[in-house]
Amino acid sequence: MATLILLRHGRTTANASGILAGRLPGVRLDETGTMQAERAATRIAGVPVAEVVSSPQERCRQTATAVLAAQRAAGNRLRVRTDKALAECDYGEWQGRPLKELAEEPLWRTVQRQPSAAVFPGGESLVVMQHRAVDAVRRRDAAIQAEHGAGAVWVAVSHGDIIKALLADALGMHLDLFQRLHVDPASISVIRYGGDRPFVMASNTHDGDLSWLVPRAGEAPAADAAVGGGAGPGGPPR
Repeated sequence: MATLILLRHGRTTANASGILAGRLPGVRLDETGTMQAERAATRIAGVPVAEVVSSPQERCRQTATAVLAAQRAAGNRLRVRTDKALAECDYGEWQGRPLKELAEEPLWRTVQRQPSAAVFPGGESLVVMQHRAVDAVRRRDAAIQAEHGAGAVWVAVSHGDIIKALLADALGMHLDLFQRLHVDPASISVIRYGGDRPFVMASNTHDGDLSWLVPRAGEAPAADAAVGGGAGPGGPPR
């Protein structure tokens, strides 16, 4: 099976000021976010990535560009593909407003306690957000595996709620539980979509070499769960 690296964009000016950016134009990485994106790109640099796909929002494209620069420095020449299905949730009338102000809205409690019932005024529901993202990622993952083989690794650069929704789906969690997950700026999570089930390999990580994601020559990631936990990366072949 192919391996999906989920990368949230680095910190933005809106994140730093407590504003819900949504799909507003002109929201860019701040200085901290730029450094975060470069650090994440360095973590991924040891992995020969087959494809880099990004949300169309500028902060994600900036983060994806950092990944591309690190890949090219390692001799892997790619380009960023954009996918509207990985775009930020359409928060409608909520976008651009301070989070502390939104926390006073009745809908805020629904978003926290029963996300599956949340529909943003003038925007989309969290259910629709999850469905579009999961469908797009699963279809693209299958296409990448078909083109590049079962050991292929690819990167999707997206947003906190999108990545949380993808992780929840992979974990078999109801959307109402997705607020139990945490996805920081520039954090890396990893999913493998097996024939029987997805495998969540990592969630919300900030440090560490990712070269263990590359299968040994002639091998592909195991399609079944190892009873007892297995030997881990670099262990004996099955």
